[in-house]
Amino acid sequence: MAKHSYEYNNMNPTATVLRRLDPMVIEKPRNPIHIHTYGGETPFFRGLTEGRLMATKCVNKKCDPSGKAGYYHLPPRVYCPDCLEKMTWEDITDLARKTARIHTHITVANPGAFNRVPVPCEIISVEIDGVATVIMSYLRGAKPEIGMPIEPVFETANPTYTILDLSWVPRR
Repeated sequence: MAKHSYEYNNMNPTATVLRRLDPMVIEKPRNPIHIHTYGGETPFFRGLTEGRLMATKCVNKKCDPSGKAGYYHLPPRVYCPDCLEKMTWEDITDLARKTARIHTHITVANPGAFNRVPVPCEIISVEIDGVATVIMSYLRGAKPEIGMPIEPVFETANPTYTILDLSWVPRR
């Protein structure tokens, strides 16, 4: 088979282009677009872009323990893990500012996270009074200690529309 030189001059950006015959090399131009929906968790991610920490709560008083205890879930759940009824959304930003503290922590040398977090990264589990669960995040500008009082910081100027729009700093 004769060798040919092929120039990339294709008006159809999704077409396969033959680059060489021997060995055969083809080019399949792609523009990978990932479309993802947050669905029922939209209030949480929208809240981050607005500087609010949104959690969910079961309001079914017959639900044991979530509804009876009246505690929040963060990360949020669309449906109660105990009774499977739809949860309600509540802004717990002020509660987090007053009571959040580090539950556990680890220093990660290469966190990935789209190269948008400081390296090394202080990954923390955040405990908040009245919240039944802990949320993973990262600490800015300090060395973490278990029990350290912290407060949320939101990326509202240039949001990523991901969990990276939430980080924490030592409480003032």
